[in-house]
Amino acid sequence: MQFSAAQIAELLEGEVDGDAQVLVNDLAKIEEGKPGTLTFLANPKYTDLLYSTGASIAVVARDFQPTQPLPKRLTLIRVGDPRACFSRLLKMNEGLVNEKRGIEQPSFVSPKAKVAPGAYIGAFSYIGEGAVVEEGAKVFPHCTVGEGAQIGKGTVLHANVTVYHRCIIGANCVIHSGAVIGADGYGFTVNAAGEQEKMPQVGNVVIEDDVEVGANTTIDRATLGHTVIRKGAKLDNLIQVGHNVEIGAHTLVVAQTGIAGSTHIGDHCVIGGQVGIVGHLHIGNRVKIAAQSGVGTNLPDDAVVQGSPAFAIGEYKRSYVHFRNLPELMHRTDALEKEIEALKAPAAGSGNNNA
Repeated sequence: MQFSAAQIAELLEGEVDGDAQVLVNDLAKIEEGKPGTLTFLANPKYTDLLYSTGASIAVVARDFQPTQPLPKRLTLIRVGDPRACFSRLLKMNEGLVNEKRGIEQPSFVSPKAKVAPGAYIGAFSYIGEGAVVEEGAKVFPHCTVGEGAQIGKGTVLHANVTVYHRCIIGANCVIHSGAVIGADGYGFTVNAAGEQEKMPQVGNVVIEDDVEVGANTTIDRATLGHTVIRKGAKLDNLIQVGHNVEIGAHTLVVAQTGIAGSTHIGDHCVIGGQVGIVGHLHIGNRVKIAAQSGVGTNLPDDAVVQGSPAFAIGEYKRSYVHFRNLPELMHRTDALEKEIEALKAPAAGSGNNNA
């Protein structure tokens, strides 16, 4: 589909600076722009690329003032927040590309499942007995939606996602390929013979609205009750969420993080990559945990920590300065010890002569 600069400006509540009738049918990076594409400028470090871009339309800030001549073919759309506006266009474009509905064959949909007329079920997918797939949801090929599971309105399950029985996913979520929602939590007990016996995991996973879960991330079902991912949380790829964990609203968790069972994480937290969090902790609201940290204690609201074990980031940085200098400090210490020994030797000799 093609859109004019005037149409796009109306959608973004922006102003056209140039040819309002110029048409575009694709989006592009500023350095890869070509005729018929739309790009954006949000970061000033890329301003020079605007003067050579081949794009037909660029979304820029309202107060942008060029310091060099712009390409004659380039039309500007001036908006309040170029990055946010371009994100809206990306979402719109994705919606047009993924406008699918109906049930492809071969696939299996239980006669006792409820699939809304406007939902999409991709080929080779399995929708179990009692499962619900709501209006506008998209289940791409090779997905499994287990017995009694629920997929909310507008939610997208990309190819090869597995949603175990009785798990609930809210509206407008995105679950990326290879994610597993509701596998058994890691629960075992030791019997009289010293053997590990599996403890049944009979809870489920509840994912609220507007959550995104990255590729190959696993969220374990609760032993009892629920593992919960609150509204608006964003989980990256390759994350392990243990049983009965709760992740608060709008919290960000970066790749390769592991969260052990029964830990509760507050709202609006930011957890860096490769962080490890032990079980049964309480992490407050707005907490920030730097990458590769190991968290073994409760953290209050607004804490900012780093290190393994993690502690206050200011103290960590001051400590790290000394840690980096340890080789030099050891060298100086060795030198001082040698000087002290050298000073002691004449004194010892002089004592013997006096004797």
